[in-house]
Amino acid sequence: MSFLTALSAIGTVTSFLGQQKAARAAEAVSEYNAKVAENEAVLVARQKVAEEAILRKNSKRLAATQRVATAASGIQMSGSPLQALADTYFNTELDALRIQYSADIAKTAAEVNAELTRAEGRARASALRTQSYTSLLGSAYQTAQLLE
Repeated sequence: MSFLTALSAIGTVTSFLGQQKAARAAEAVSEYNAKVAENEAVLVARQKVAEEAILRKNSKRLAATQRVATAASGIQMSGSPLQALADTYFNTELDALRIQYSADIAKTAAEVNAELTRAEGRARASALRTQSYTSLLGSAYQTAQLLE
């Protein structure tokens, strides 16, 4: 085996090992990005819970203000004032449901993004591994041709 053939073989092995390492790195990066997306889903859920709590707190204040204003005017809590109070409660519940729905959508999107990121990483790693084997076989073939 000549010196050039030996160098070619060393270069081939080095290239193969580098591409294998790149495949592992691609998987690691995609896993990291997937974890970031999953953490984002948790943060969005927490934000929506806090948003809903603030909505309910503000709604209670509004209802209390309505009751006080009605009582201060000397009117009984019936008819229009009662309807206004009921509207406040119903609208609060509708807004809370919208917040919960928005949280569910955001969580699902983040989970899908995490899985997509993992799938992309696996595909990228697979392509790099295939490329490394192709390179190894191609170089082995060229080396065999030189030895003939």
